[in-house]
Amino acid sequence: MQVFRGVPFRNAGPCALTIGNFDGLHRGHRAMLDRLVGEARRLGLPAAVLTFEPHPRELFAPDSAPARLSSLREKLELLRDAGMDRVYLTHFTRAFASLEAEQFAGEIVAGQIGARYVLVGDDFCFGKGRRGDNALLARLGPQLGFVAEAMPEIAVDGQRASSTAVRKALMDGNLPLAEQLLGRPYRISGRVVHGNKLGREIGFPTANILVKHNRPPLAGIFVTEIHGAAATPLLGATSFGKRPTVDDSGRVALEVHLPDFSGDLYGRHLQVDFLHKLRDEAKYDGLEVLIAQIHRDVDDARAFYRNRISSPRS
Repeated sequence: MQVFRGVPFRNAGPCALTIGNFDGLHRGHRAMLDRLVGEARRLGLPAAVLTFEPHPRELFAPDSAPARLSSLREKLELLRDAGMDRVYLTHFTRAFASLEAEQFAGEIVAGQIGARYVLVGDDFCFGKGRRGDNALLARLGPQLGFVAEAMPEIAVDGQRASSTAVRKALMDGNLPLAEQLLGRPYRISGRVVHGNKLGREIGFPTANILVKHNRPPLAGIFVTEIHGAAATPLLGATSFGKRPTVDDSGRVALEVHLPDFSGDLYGRHLQVDFLHKLRDEAKYDGLEVLIAQIHRDVDDARAFYRNRISSPRS
């Protein structure tokens, strides 16, 4: 997969294109990308995505911007796995946002990217003041050399598959619903870094994973499945949050205890799949109380994981 940092002034050849943030790459996104790949193969074109960094709302309203579901690396990995041949990663600035809709369609989509087929969501808006929509793309397409189509929304058990719905499910601790909307467990990946070694001192060593999510979409104590530590996935009892008992800095930490693993993981890149929420974070009166609770959390995590892997899944 080719990744273009920005939109090149000279296009790399014609392509089939879709446009969007693709945060989390849920089942609605995946349906769109599957359709794009199908059309691209039919037309003999590479399948391409134009996506933005940062999220537009992070530019215009940073205090109310939504929590990120995926880091940039995670998004690129998901797009690669979905069969994309090219990704145009565009730095979203006020100058870019001020482009008129017709200018965006003509100069960027048709000119610099060279799109011959464009697929967008049925609620897609673009250009200054969000004046452009899929109807405008369809009208402009014939004179600009591309065919534009709109993808209807995808519903999962009557609920629209959207990044907003996934965020709410995660915030509510409803990980089965999040998994249903995503088509896979919610995952955070990152490199294992050195922590304060407290977990090791109290008998529960943890892999401290570098978090790229400035505003994570979930917090608490979780049953997780860890990929990348061993040849097969491993059970993890995971704390994701601000660790109120041992840290008053307010920094977010992702700490994974692997009961069935011993070894050095520093520098390794791990994938953490969130399967079940055990409880919210809590502040305890001293380490002894915290240690007793961690024992209960690990026992509960083992029981859940044992039941999950022994029960057939639909």
